[in-house]
Amino acid sequence: MTVAHAQPSGSLRSALVLAGGGVAGIAWELGVLRGIADADPVLADRVLGADLVIGTSAGSSVAAQITSGVALDELYSAQLRPATAEIAVDIDVNELFASFAAVMADASDPADAGRRMGAIALAGPPADAAARHASVDARLPVKQWPEDQRLLLPAVDVETGEVALFTRESGVALVDAVAASSALPGVWPPVAIGGRRYIDGAARSLTNADLAAGAGHVLIIQPVLEGAPQPWGSLDAEIAALAPATVYVISADQASVDAFGTNALSPATRAPSGRAGRAVGATHAAGVAARWK
Repeated sequence: MTVAHAQPSGSLRSALVLAGGGVAGIAWELGVLRGIADADPVLADRVLGADLVIGTSAGSSVAAQITSGVALDELYSAQLRPATAEIAVDIDVNELFASFAAVMADASDPADAGRRMGAIALAGPPADAAARHASVDARLPVKQWPEDQRLLLPAVDVETGEVALFTRESGVALVDAVAASSALPGVWPPVAIGGRRYIDGAARSLTNADLAAGAGHVLIIQPVLEGAPQPWGSLDAEIAALAPATVYVISADQASVDAFGTNALSPATRAPSGRAGRAVGATHAAGVAARWK
């Protein structure tokens, strides 16, 4: 098995970055893409056909879905139907993230922060790993890595704290890579791959946008309010690392945040979050078009 530990190389015209955000974030991001398609179908095809798609946590599920060849409308419509495989979790995500931020406040470097998040994962309550894997599997209409696009899914090694970048060349099943990238510490168990254990790629960054370095045009979709303080990391610093790329960020509006509620892991958030995202995507289509050449 080969797991990349460096940024993607080679000439990239475009990159689509999909951030973490729970079950609500999956629906919202698909809604944003559907809203762009409402306003400008040609633009949506270009965005969905980005040379590089990076998905972190919830974004890993979205990235795997939109590179599957299944029509966007079908993927979005599925978010409006009752979930049958999602696992209900009773948790206040804002409080959980605040606890993460407190633990990582004095971390010496990203790897140290990753190890601290790993410790939270290892000390977390027991969870049914098989049921969790089944719920992730149910989100993916196609289980194979795309052949015509570069799909990159970050996760964090629970022991070293280092980031692992899963791609088609890694020799890892797509479902396993998505499960690892979305294994939220304190909620879901680490995912074993190749003798190592991995947790949520958001332990490094909610967006991991800096991994798109080398792309000429980058679209970042994140289900958080614009300008809202991040619990850790810095999107501004990640965007600076993308220079001289043209970067456009789509963030959540207040209606979207209201749809997420306090528990973005609840299956009940899917439909309202998807609809809120669709409205946001439509309003941003012109801005994306002006920068996505």
